[in-house]
Amino acid sequence: MTQTIGFIGSGMIGGALARLAVAAGLNVVMSNSRGPETLADLVAELGEHARAAGREEAAQAGDLVVATVPMSAYDQLPAEALAGRTVIDTLNYYPERDGRIAELDGGDITSSELLQRHLTGSRVVKTLHNMDWIRLYSRARPAGAPDRSALPVAGDDPAAKAEMVRLLDVLGYDAVDIGTLADSWRCEPGTPVYVWPYLGERPEGATKEESQRWFREGPGEPVPADRVKELIDAAVRGPVGGSFAALPFWG
Repeated sequence: MTQTIGFIGSGMIGGALARLAVAAGLNVVMSNSRGPETLADLVAELGEHARAAGREEAAQAGDLVVATVPMSAYDQLPAEALAGRTVIDTLNYYPERDGRIAELDGGDITSSELLQRHLTGSRVVKTLHNMDWIRLYSRARPAGAPDRSALPVAGDDPAAKAEMVRLLDVLGYDAVDIGTLADSWRCEPGTPVYVWPYLGERPEGATKEESQRWFREGPGEPVPADRVKELIDAAVRGPVGGSFAALPFWG
């Protein structure tokens, strides 16, 4: 049973997941590229179940480890320290931010397969990447709640996926197993299940400022498991990589 989650990356997604984890009674060890001292405010907010550490220490402290860094930094994750761990892959490829990555642009492998190639001793599971950080925190619900949402899960190791399904349940979400890391393109940026379904309809004719306010303040909508399955099945493999212009908070 997961008791401690290590975080490599403590930005908006990492912070939202850490808040859910401590609310569920789990311990978190936070890290980033700038050093533990820069996380003092976040750790103070999270409380007694949280501490800051270097990336290698966070990797070794966690029963599970969340990798939440830009895709351009995937090869800077500490592979040796992560050996033997289940690594939760929340990375999303945005060429405008990450630069072009030739291995991905060819379309032969997914971003999760590329990460697994780097983390040869780890068990990579793709999930917790296709909701925005606001709804990821605010839409968590107890098991059995009628408005509980589900998230896709992909991975090559059945035991690691089962471990992830249990964690999602603790954090407040159902899970939909969508297959292997090779299948994870079905929930990458630009696919039907990515971000937008959990937000609901943007107000028609909204200005950029109104759209951004809607994104910041809107409650979002539940997306149950059967709807996630429909969206996954509707995915068509197209150009690789997301576009900031397609994001709701971009306006």
